[in-house]
Amino acid sequence: MGRIVNILFLIQQELLDLPVLYLSKSIIERKNDYYRLLRQVTEKDAWEPWLLFMLKAVEETAVFTRERIQTIRGLMDETTQTAKEKLPARVYSKELIETIFRQPYTKGQFLVDAGIAKRQTAAQYLREMESIGILKSQKMGKETLYLNVKLYDLLSK
Repeated sequence: MGRIVNILFLIQQELLDLPVLYLSKSIIERKNDYYRLLRQVTEKDAWEPWLLFMLKAVEETAVFTRERIQTIRGLMDETTQTAKEKLPARVYSKELIETIFRQPYTKGQFLVDAGIAKRQTAAQYLREMESIGILKSQKMGKETLYLNVKLYDLLSK
């Protein structure tokens, strides 16, 4: 319960923009208990066990999500350091790293839309990031997508 209060405090202090919880994961993992307790609410007006179950699910999900976010931030810091060390100065930018962490894959148009580079230059930047092992390309029809492999692996766990 204390962790839930901490999350609410972070939101209130504007240190966390919004709660990002995938509560369904916790419920699905224990769906028999969830439905049993929910049935008891309907049949016996037994709200407390169901509410305690839900509060526990919120707490577990909040802890999991917080740890996942911290891991992603660590991976982003590691990627930033690698990019600073291995990419030419004309290629590296904080905005470029942020763009490849918005989702597990990127494409040249994402860099263009973010105002980082024009189309040809964006493609070159992505190839350079692939050459140092940050991204991995895959041809999809006429377009080349670039997978942030470490981010994808982390999100797939």
